[in-house]
Amino acid sequence: MGYTLNFAAVWRNFDFLLSGLALSLGLAVISILIGAAIGLVVAFALTSKNRFAVVPARVYVTVIRNLPILVLVLFAFFALPQMGLRLDKMKSFVLVLSLYSGAYLAEVFRAGLLSIPRGLTEAGLAIGLTGMQIRSSIIAPLMLRNVLPSLSSTIISLFKDTSLAAAIAVPELTFAARKINVESFRVIETWMVTSALYVVTCFLIAAVMRFVERRLALPR
Repeated sequence: MGYTLNFAAVWRNFDFLLSGLALSLGLAVISILIGAAIGLVVAFALTSKNRFAVVPARVYVTVIRNLPILVLVLFAFFALPQMGLRLDKMKSFVLVLSLYSGAYLAEVFRAGLLSIPRGLTEAGLAIGLTGMQIRSSIIAPLMLRNVLPSLSSTIISLFKDTSLAAAIAVPELTFAARKINVESFRVIETWMVTSALYVVTCFLIAAVMRFVERRLALPR
């Protein structure tokens, strides 16, 4: 084809890519932590017998899971200011990814809660624990241990979703790559290196989650 690979422009701007990667990881960590808190509350609501808790939780999960995250990102950044809620691009993306991750993690946590024998709750009540103590000291830790494999794939997926922040000019990894590409015209080289950074990072996240899973595994 006559195309000669030349990575010089990419290496000159490699620190820019790394800073973008660091921002992507930061956005993912903050959003997942907030989303996990939301997801845990929603999961308990979904598995409760109180319809006033179940219905709003189902509506939230259904609506968020059936909307493309890019639509949510653009709505938060462009539409919310029209409604009087002004957030900068970083905060608006964290808000969206937190709500988005919360909906998906709620389903993961709900499956984990349903896998826990009801006898544990009855045993907790028998020794005088309150409902909140049972949830925080018995149910939640066991549920988290049960859902770790599913949680790993969800976390990796949400990290990759940070690339959509480029749509509102958040300088994460994809935005950095696009900027280098536009300025250097080295399309193949830029996206090859960027893809490699995503793959390596996802591999490391998976390795960390497998390590945590092994550490928390029940002895057989």
